[in-house]
Amino acid sequence: MQPEAVWPGAQVVLRLPSGYHAVHEIKPNTTISLGKYGNFQCNFLIGRPYHYTYEILDHDSSSDSSGLRIVPPTELYSDIKDDEAMTPADLEEEDQAGTDGKGARAQFEILDQKGEVLLRTNRNIVDDARSQTMTMEEIEMLKAEGKGSGKDLIAKILDSHSALDQKTAFALAKYTLRKTKKYLRRFTVLPLDVPLLARWIMTEKDASKTMELREETLALIGSWSNVHFMPPPVGEEQNLSGIVGQGRWLVVDETAGLLVAAAAERLAILHPQYQQETRPTATQVDGAVSVPSDDVIQSQSEVSQRPQPRPSIRKPTFASSNTITVVHANAQPNLSLLRYFGFDAANPAPSHPLTRHLKTISWLQLLHPEDDNACTEPENVAPEVVQTWKSGKRSNYYRKRRRWERTVAVVSNTQHGGFDGLVIASPMSTPTILHHLVPLLRGAAQVVVYSPSIEPLVELADLYSTQRRVAYFNDPPAPEAMPTEDFPVNPTLLLAPTIQTISCRPWQVLPGRTHPLMTGKGGAEGYVFIATRVLPAEGGVEARGISKKRKGKVEDIGKEACESRSGKVMRVHDKEIMES
Repeated sequence: MQPEAVWPGAQVVLRLPSGYHAVHEIKPNTTISLGKYGNFQCNFLIGRPYHYTYEILDHDSSSDSSGLRIVPPTELYSDIKDDEAMTPADLEEEDQAGTDGKGARAQFEILDQKGEVLLRTNRNIVDDARSQTMTMEEIEMLKAEGKGSGKDLIAKILDSHSALDQKTAFALAKYTLRKTKKYLRRFTVLPLDVPLLARWIMTEKDASKTMELREETLALIGSWSNVHFMPPPVGEEQNLSGIVGQGRWLVVDETAGLLVAAAAERLAILHPQYQQETRPTATQVDGAVSVPSDDVIQSQSEVSQRPQPRPSIRKPTFASSNTITVVHANAQPNLSLLRYFGFDAANPAPSHPLTRHLKTISWLQLLHPEDDNACTEPENVAPEVVQTWKSGKRSNYYRKRRRWERTVAVVSNTQHGGFDGLVIASPMSTPTILHHLVPLLRGAAQVVVYSPSIEPLVELADLYSTQRRVAYFNDPPAPEAMPTEDFPVNPTLLLAPTIQTISCRPWQVLPGRTHPLMTGKGGAEGYVFIATRVLPAEGGVEARGISKKRKGKVEDIGKEACESRSGKVMRVHDKEIMES
């Protein structure tokens, strides 16, 4: 579960007034820079809850960074709070009152200095840069002074606009909002989760690294794959003895770990467990945030970042339930995005849940383990001889033995099969992947395949279609001959192939101006292939029983007709039945 407060070492998302997001790691006694909005110390956020909105104050003469002020909700939502709610009948009466004699409706209104309502449209307004009398040099001078949080600068910009009284209410609000996004020095602290990370990568980073996987498509994949937490059996020993538990998912991830992070979040094994010891936190005095001394923060940082003693890993342990097995094509899997959740695949921390629940295996180790050097057992030396070696040679020997034990355990556990689901997001040939991984699934397991385009999934749905299945039953190829040109996969292993897609576009909802936002980022639409693993019946299927006859005819059932009742076979001799 995500922590409720900001702790050292955590990754947080800072939502800026411009709508962009900035991801930062909380390191004590360091400064976070937000560009034109200013900078502040990380110590101001340590120990405080998420979802607070802060305002960057003026520069302090004794330090290079600025202070923070918590913005209360009354101030935060004062601009959008309505004093009186209007019913649809009131809106209809207002529309009728705003219609002139020519039938042209005045859709906007502003107030003059006397408080009178002026109804006009923006038909005759011409945008001119000379309407703003304040120059950029004056604006930069006001920004350099750093007085206030930007609200005074916004007020001066509005006052210096000569054609402000000609703007409609909608145009005035739009102009004010644009200046607020540009000059207001505020930010909101948000916890980093998988949907927010996917949105940040899709809109502000290189989306091709994650195969343009959107957050709504990621939710669709998680829903159909049925990834969920399953309590482990009581009293079950979780070690390398080959025990296969429940809640085991197989993943082929080429999205830099985004798909693994989504599955781990549903299994409640993604976020590290922060120690909830007593820590001095930032306090608020007269609206401003104050922090403890640097010595206290430094001692806290040393305690939190001090390496914990590693447990004995002569016999490494794994979880038997709620595990994710990643199949990759390289020497090491690409799980770089997991670092945002405190997990390093090259050097995992013993306290992180993914250390025991995440397993990685290469295609070579899965299909031909005898050809992989990591599956070859190192030389087994007697303990008496090992004790005579130097410390460096002895630690290297134990390291190789532990790596071999871990690799052999993962390979044996994967080849055992019985997985509860398969999720694929890879540019590799999908039929080749399914040919090797579908037999490792249990009955009724879900298979979900993501592709940025629909063409590979259409081909895949054809390989598991009913026509292909009937042709396979009529002329089945030899098992050792699979895959063939006509049957790249076994079409009898998956049932009900379906292709789905989902799209979530932000809309502008205003009276008479409801339309999708035109500033969204394009890219691949994203499609998902869904199917269910089935176990074909062994041997032939034979139907037995008495067929229904037409009315008014006498039929001889036969001397050796069979009828099954309650598991027993009874013979019927020379019996005629009349159906009337």
